[in-house]
Amino acid sequence: DIDLKIWGTSDLTVRLSVDRDGHIIIPKIGPVMVAGTRTDQLEALLKSRVGKVLNNFELSASLGRLKAIQIYVVGHARRPGMHTVSGLSTLVNALFESGGPSETGSLRRIQLVRQGKTISNLDMYPFIQNGHAEGDVALLNGDVLVIPATGPRSALVGAVELPAIYELKSEG
Repeated sequence: DIDLKIWGTSDLTVRLSVDRDGHIIIPKIGPVMVAGTRTDQLEALLKSRVGKVLNNFELSASLGRLKAIQIYVVGHARRPGMHTVSGLSTLVNALFESGGPSETGSLRRIQLVRQGKTISNLDMYPFIQNGHAEGDVALLNGDVLVIPATGPRSALVGAVELPAIYELKSEG
């Protein structure tokens, strides 16, 4: 739930529930996607959306009771099984929650499966190296994170900056 207060040219105080698809519906404004939004970014997101309809207003938003969702982590995970996470969780959040891939699990080909269809593929190397999480998406109740077996690997040893075993993107 999100507690929303708008005052100024228009006054509104309301508690809004996040629907199954990650949206809230603000009266006279319309639907706003909030799933995957960090708490510290929530007010800015809502101000931007409300500002398209209203002028001269102030807004405050806070999280009420967070709805929990259940997701499943399968394959080569450190802690496979069902996990309960916040309704605002993303694929990366859930990956950390489940302990990530096991020693035999891939960091490069993590899949999010929703209702039998692959929604997103996540390569964690760019996230680990520079914080870019392309492929990170908001989760819904019943989503499945599939961590396949690791792909081909190459070991770098000797006089290198970061000696390690690296998973390759593809053969060769």
